[in-house]
Amino acid sequence: MSETQEPENGSNVPAPRAQGPEVIGVRKGMFGAAGGGDTSGYGGLVRTVAMPGATSRPYGSYFDEVADELEGALEEQDLLPGNAIEKTVVDRGELTFHIAREHLVRVAQVLRDDPALRFELCTGVSGVHFPEDKGRELHAVYHLRSLTHGRILRLEVSVPDSDPHVPSLVPVYPTNDWHERETYDFFGLIFDGHPALTRIMMPDDWQGFPQRKDYPLGGIPVEYKGAQIPAPDQRRSYS
Repeated sequence: MSETQEPENGSNVPAPRAQGPEVIGVRKGMFGAAGGGDTSGYGGLVRTVAMPGATSRPYGSYFDEVADELEGALEEQDLLPGNAIEKTVVDRGELTFHIAREHLVRVAQVLRDDPALRFELCTGVSGVHFPEDKGRELHAVYHLRSLTHGRILRLEVSVPDSDPHVPSLVPVYPTNDWHERETYDFFGLIFDGHPALTRIMMPDDWQGFPQRKDYPLGGIPVEYKGAQIPAPDQRRSYS
């Protein structure tokens, strides 16, 4: 029986491979640092930067059931699933719905409240920066868990760095309050509707967002047992 063939007993099967990765750029060196900051010794390493492509059904595991229930619940609210869900990805045994940002709050509320879904807990939002992913350089990734059904999934929203606005999920998941502040602080994602979107780690007047890939390494020299370790941008490069 092939990997995507449905067995006679109707049990779930592994998801087929995604329809080809989306190559968005090329990374040089171990970390992709520019300007002499790569001191890893892997300056000659060249590799593509690729995003998983959309996955076709069947997804396998409980993923098909979750997708069916979500799409049905959105249709009941007169929202076409294709307008809200940009693509569905099953990669490394994990389910991710890529959501259009204007529909993020409605999708999250459906996932939380629908009895067949019941993703009651959002364990946080992670920021990701892909400078090569033109037009959607900044990604917000939400990690949801259903305590009722023992399931997990992710929501992912992509926005351009020229318009880094994402609706806040604090009204749906109040525990996202501090997570959204941290993601704003480090990546510059602006969560519209957040009750108090201020920096959480960096000083209020800090310029820039330190975890973006294009943020300069900078730093200060550190004295250690009589010796001085130069700042990262002043260290020897092996590229």
